[in-house]
Amino acid sequence: MKFYRIWALIERDLRKFFRSPALMMASMVFPLVQLIVLGYAFGGKIKGASMAFVDDDHSVESRKVREMFDGIQAGPQTFHVVDYQSLPRAVDDLRAGFVQGVVQVPQNFSRDFYQRNRPRIAFTEDNTDQVMAGALLERVQQMVSDMNAPSVEPRLDSQVTLNVVEVYPYIEYAKYLLAGSTAMAIFIVAMIGGGITFIDDKSRGLHEGYLLTPIHKTELVLGLIGAGAFKGLLAGMALTIIGGLLVGIPRLWDPVRLFYLTLVVLVASVAMISFMFLAMVRVDDPLVPRAIFGVLNTLLFFPSGAISPIEGFPKWLRALSVIDPFTYTVHALRNLTIKSTGIEGIYKDVIVLSCFAVMMIVGSIALFKRQL
Repeated sequence: MKFYRIWALIERDLRKFFRSPALMMASMVFPLVQLIVLGYAFGGKIKGASMAFVDDDHSVESRKVREMFDGIQAGPQTFHVVDYQSLPRAVDDLRAGFVQGVVQVPQNFSRDFYQRNRPRIAFTEDNTDQVMAGALLERVQQMVSDMNAPSVEPRLDSQVTLNVVEVYPYIEYAKYLLAGSTAMAIFIVAMIGGGITFIDDKSRGLHEGYLLTPIHKTELVLGLIGAGAFKGLLAGMALTIIGGLLVGIPRLWDPVRLFYLTLVVLVASVAMISFMFLAMVRVDDPLVPRAIFGVLNTLLFFPSGAISPIEGFPKWLRALSVIDPFTYTVHALRNLTIKSTGIEGIYKDVIVLSCFAVMMIVGSIALFKRQL
């Protein structure tokens, strides 16, 4: 096996790639758009929801409850309050989507309050939207807890309290999604370079022409995978840097962090391009990679934890994430971009991706055969 032959194949493939700027842009534009749109469409704090308020008690205490809702409207701005005269009308508007929640202060609320007879406030939620319902319920529960707090604190407080310590400052969802978008950029390049381009060149007889020269099939496979990995490295690092600047990743230009990011992106590129090469090594129809692009995207991207934590998946989907190269790419990149860890946060992922890449390359060489 001669390295200069492998390098000649890499150089030829890269020349072809750089002569098609539209192809280069397509490999980065879609993940970047996904980062911007999904990153700012999901994961934000709920603000400006409509909360219906029904006061059936019309007492001093019910007005205090109403004032607490005004405080939430003026402070966190989770919702704004809309007054209703009757509960059925408010529930009808809830079903129609005009309001997202209904709070009712029932009759005899003040009487039960003064008699300490478990006064109740009713909260009706639209549970078809779990995110919205959870945010509103959390805010109403917080308000009720404030109402239950004693007006005069005891000198010796025997209640258990919880002190919450956040290791990192508030993380916007766009920052959380950056690792998945980078993995997606690498995958698109792998799909193009390891799938579509490979089969198109094979259908034109280019690979057969290579094998008429002293180039061995091992050199051909390594050359094509090397070229694809280099393109994946360019796309992945470009998306990481551009996306990191857009979402505000701090200390992005730290040399040590850039080195680790380059290492992870490079290993992930080799793993994904070799996986696509193995998947397409015996395929002849140029329509096949185009047809299965969406299926592979779904099977690899969503189970990786790029959008939501793996711990929330059912067992069968967790099992799929274990063999998914996206999983280890996303985990390593997220540790570097959000948590700012060093080698201790990525070495396991790098080892798994390296072993995965070696198995894919060996399989590709074993299955590659001469054919037009």
